[in-house]
Amino acid sequence: MTTPYHAFVEKLAGTLGEARHLPLGGFSPPSRRGVAADAPLALIFAPHPDDECIIGLLPLRLAAESGWRILNVPVTHGSLPARQAERSHELAGACAYLGWEIAEAPPAAGEQTHPPFSVAGIASLLLAHRPSAVFLPHEGDWNSRHIFTHRLVMDALAEMNPGFACAVIETEFWGVMDDPNLSVEGAPEQVAELVAATSFHAGEVSRNPYHLLLPAWMMDNVRRGAELVGGQGRASPDFTFATLYRLRQWSGGSLHRAAAQFLPVTEPAAHCLHGNHPSA
Repeated sequence: MTTPYHAFVEKLAGTLGEARHLPLGGFSPPSRRGVAADAPLALIFAPHPDDECIIGLLPLRLAAESGWRILNVPVTHGSLPARQAERSHELAGACAYLGWEIAEAPPAAGEQTHPPFSVAGIASLLLAHRPSAVFLPHEGDWNSRHIFTHRLVMDALAEMNPGFACAVIETEFWGVMDDPNLSVEGAPEQVAELVAATSFHAGEVSRNPYHLLLPAWMMDNVRRGAELVGGQGRASPDFTFATLYRLRQWSGGSLHRAAAQFLPVTEPAAHCLHGNHPSA
């Protein structure tokens, strides 16, 4: 017995099988407008090279739609010393494709092994760049390096003076958040850019082609986000792709949760960070 859904699923499987033969990286960057000298800045604290691409929908939209400067901080280059130089090279290609910069955090004194970054090193980056927003994994993102990165950045924020303020945007990949409050829609061309950028991490996706599954992950985020962001019983927004985040504001030495919201592609990305009054 067959139904129209059999053809639908078979077509999806066939498309995925064909995509396994697509090239990895090496693509020329699309043309992008220049970044103004006084552009708002977002720092992405990425636990590994490739995390910046996986969670990168909102940074991509902030840069393209609102003229933000995006600075990626590779907190580690992976746990395998033999792969770290190659992963650094792959990261350079991915960020060049996306039009993002890379900032290396200062290492801890006398420390040469993985992970090499200290709270003081991250705090010095925050002081030097005064970002308008920081991206970091949430506290339950399962992978030990993701959890380490969360704690490192939160400890560095706690070291800042009371006048320091920025948006704190927590991300998920390995472990889902119970309480995201921001669902960001991605247009197909934006999702395709993130898939292409992730493919630059060829050594990783060669063993596990997770770049090809990013669109499916983002589709499932639409399902989850409908009620996790909107509330139980909420109808799903008319999104095909989305990434979920937890948005809070750091001010006065503490975090303040922002109101829940859906950010469609028809609304400039920076709108989700402005005019959002903290909630309890």
